Amino acid sequence: MYCSKCGANVSEGAAFCSACGQPMATSFSAPPAGAVPISTAPPVYAPPAQPSWPVPTARAVAYAGFWLRFVAWIIDRIVLQFAGGILTLPLAGSIGIRELMRTHPSSPEDFIPLIATMRKFFLIILVLEWLYYALLESSVWQATLGKKALGLEVTDLAGARVSFGRATGRYFARYISFFTLGIGYLMAGFTEKKQALHDMIAGTLVIRKL
Repeated sequence: MYCSKCGANVSEGAAFCSACGQPMATSFSAPPAGAVPISTAPPVYAPPAQPSWPVPTARAVAYAGFWLRFVAWIIDRIVLQFAGGILTLPLAGSIGIRELMRTHPSSPEDFIPLIATMRKFFLIILVLEWLYYALLESSVWQATLGKKALGLEVTDLAGARVSFGRATGRYFARYISFFTLGIGYLMAGFTEKKQALHDMIAGTLVIRKL
């Protein structure tokens, strides 16, 4: 190769011309010994490592049909009958209903105390059943004792726990299912999400854990 300035013959790989000292354009500096070469290739990103601990999976559930809910209702009725008897028997003795029956009432006026007593009994049973269903279905159990025994839970449409207010609305909506000659209850057997009429009104589901 030749120097571009003075035209002198320069040995291959020389950094400067030996005649005039002109830097050679094709010269390069060799990297020092032990230097790590710099790669110009684009970086390659590896996917993040998977955690070693087990990842929780979604719980498998299914909608509870009419017959499962019917069996749960029977269990709840037994529980409520037992609890209602404990609450109402002392009340019956305290208001003298036994004395009223021994007098053999013959006129309509004689039945007034009995009617008043029956109203009190009805109110006690109503409050007992309301609190039983609303408190348990809005609790961490999300189920009454009957539903709990069969692995059933009451949820909202997103599968979350219902509030006490929603559980209360669901309980009183059951009377609408009852006054439709029971058709509202039977709807749990053929609707898409196994919802009874009171479930549709309250926006709830009854699911079964698998």
